[in-house]
Amino acid sequence: MTHTIALIGGTGPEGRGLATRFALAGHGVVIGSREAGRGVAVAAALTAGLGARTHGTLSGATNADAVAAADLVVITVPYEGHRDTLEALREALAGKLVVDTVVPVRFDRGPRPVEVAEGSATEQAAALLPTSRVVGAFHNLPAEVLLDPTLPLDADVLVTGADAEAKRVVCELAEQIAGVRAVDAGPLRFSRFVEGITVLLIGINARYQAHSGVRIQGLPPRAP
Repeated sequence: MTHTIALIGGTGPEGRGLATRFALAGHGVVIGSREAGRGVAVAAALTAGLGARTHGTLSGATNADAVAAADLVVITVPYEGHRDTLEALREALAGKLVVDTVVPVRFDRGPRPVEVAEGSATEQAAALLPTSRVVGAFHNLPAEVLLDPTLPLDADVLVTGADAEAKRVVCELAEQIAGVRAVDAGPLRFSRFVEGITVLLIGINARYQAHSGVRIQGLPPRAP
């Protein structure tokens, strides 16, 4: 299934990386920003970077207009802007499938987790958006690799959520990124562990000057 995907906070590294890979999978992508011009500029730069490769459309808009145009919304803002962004878009996001990729992290001589009253950023999103279908995913994919379409991915995307159909849609979307396998990581309350792995990976990658991701070993093959 082809989606129109809004990337809220899509001008940052993770948003631009996911936009690149979603476009390569044939989806229409709208880069959301507080300033429409910035979203338009990033969309143009990403389109140029894809060159002659076959891809879906990339465009830019304000966050609100991006949400209005999309059937699936991906939240990629820094954690410090997470609550304010979702509160501002709550009505526009009603009834939408919302994928939260946000990691509560701060940097003080390395990455440090931020305590979240709800338990995780994804759980916070679900609390703030009671009429949206909230799923957690795409936390552990390195932005540097996502941004370069010549680099292969070899990673799992851990998907959390309470809505089985919404998780199925997000798993299918994840596996349209070449080299990615989706893994059902359980209910929303497990999002805190997925987000914590990202904090750990940031530290590991900094020490080893690497762009490592996550692979879950030993899972049984899936039925056709």
